[in-house]
Amino acid sequence: MIGARPPGLLALEDGAVWRGEAFGAPGTATGEVCFNTSMAGYQEVLTDPSYHGQIVAMTAPHIGNTGVNATDDQSHRPWAAGFITRSLTDRPSSWRSTGSLEGYLDAHGVPGLTEIDTRRLTRHLRTKGAMRGALSSEVTDPGELVDIARASRSLVGADLAREAGTPHAYRWRPADRGEPDEARLRAETFP
Repeated sequence: MIGARPPGLLALEDGAVWRGEAFGAPGTATGEVCFNTSMAGYQEVLTDPSYHGQIVAMTAPHIGNTGVNATDDQSHRPWAAGFITRSLTDRPSSWRSTGSLEGYLDAHGVPGLTEIDTRRLTRHLRTKGAMRGALSSEVTDPGELVDIARASRSLVGADLAREAGTPHAYRWRPADRGEPDEARLRAETFP
């Protein structure tokens, strides 16, 4: 519902600014702004370590409609610094849902912004290239938020694998996720 949430801003280091509505955790997030074109799987995107240090904009128009659940996490926590949607669904409608996206982001300290023209943002990033940004529910002055984006950490040369990787090696087994036992699987070919 438009206007039901507090105002929020997204500012890019090139001076571009988007106004929207804040959701998730209150606060300010900085990071490289990127986009994801998946129609579903927003929880997997949030918890994918490859998004560490990034503010992710989903290009699909409706996000949050399946809620969240522990099974869909790709790691032990969200790695995205911030999250942007065109339209956030307030009421998840999946039998697997154990909570809302908004509550999940709030519980994990991840700020979000909705009611953003993510198509325009995506075109801007594709035209201008990757850049740092700042997303905030606290900073109301666009110029100040642009300065915050420009002063934020660059991912160029950052050792993200060390920061987002596991502290030690481990062996993954399909049974850990409730997958079928390989001994019971068989494949047949037909002429």
